[in-house]
Amino acid sequence: MNNYLEFEKPLAEIEGKAEELRAMARANEEMDIEKEAAALDKKAEALLKELYENLTPWRKCQIARHPDRPHCKDYIETLFTEYTPLAGDRNFADDHAVMGGLARIGGTPVVIIGHEKGHNTKTRIERNFGMARPEGYRKAIRLMELADKFGLPIISLVDTAGAYPGKGAEERGQSEAIARSTEKCLQVKVPFISVIIGEGGSGGAVAFATADRVVMLEHSTYAVISPEGCASILWKDAEKMREAAEALRLTAQDLEKLGVADRVLPEPLGGAQRDRAGTMASVGKEIETLLKELKQKKPDQLRKERRQKYLDIGAKGLAA
Repeated sequence: MNNYLEFEKPLAEIEGKAEELRAMARANEEMDIEKEAAALDKKAEALLKELYENLTPWRKCQIARHPDRPHCKDYIETLFTEYTPLAGDRNFADDHAVMGGLARIGGTPVVIIGHEKGHNTKTRIERNFGMARPEGYRKAIRLMELADKFGLPIISLVDTAGAYPGKGAEERGQSEAIARSTEKCLQVKVPFISVIIGEGGSGGAVAFATADRVVMLEHSTYAVISPEGCASILWKDAEKMREAAEALRLTAQDLEKLGVADRVLPEPLGGAQRDRAGTMASVGKEIETLLKELKQKKPDQLRKERRQKYLDIGAKGLAA
């Protein structure tokens, strides 16, 4: 792993020293530094455990945004077979921030939809950093309608800071597209599973995550606004993002208690970025388990229970 978060800097120093020692040993085979390197490894492991033992909501936000976490494209390539991408909203354009198409998982044909942030400067610009425009949500609606027509379960992978707030997006009906996508989530009569793999930001996330089952990775977040945005509005100071993160109750653990998330999937120590393959395998296993459970329900029952699930969340919030 090449990228360290701000609070991981002490860890970076220790792991860097261990790697330096091993690099020296590779250059000079007569050097025996394994004991020193092993001691540093042990120290790094203890520090990693200490850092991740009691994470604040703001630190969880940082982990959810880590550039090395597996993204939608990684999950599709790893977990799904026979992936056939479907492009465009049949109205304006194809939004590269949203991936979607037909695929199989564990032999089951599904429709997959997700936000893709990109992995380097070029792909991040191409993908608009995972912030969808109206055509992205309209593409998702088209895919959900296709899934409903052919009785295919829907899997959505959510990872976005929010919908794109640009002038062009607003001119093309951003809020209406988000609302229509959320409405379509509630209308379909097929099993619908949403996994929040990183950030679940604002209506941009809700438009893909109004599902039968919402699964969140341990260090993912889900909120109506980013902590920086919230701090800018409430205190006119984006630097108060730590206080905003506390107030938003955006962690997977808080949202499970509130009934927004149905399941929290543990991540490897240090976050998904430290064991990408293990994290993706865990997500794949959970999706297959939930598909088996939801397939037992009739179409009308699925839709009725899904709608009631979200009505109940609102009722619980008012009672509290």
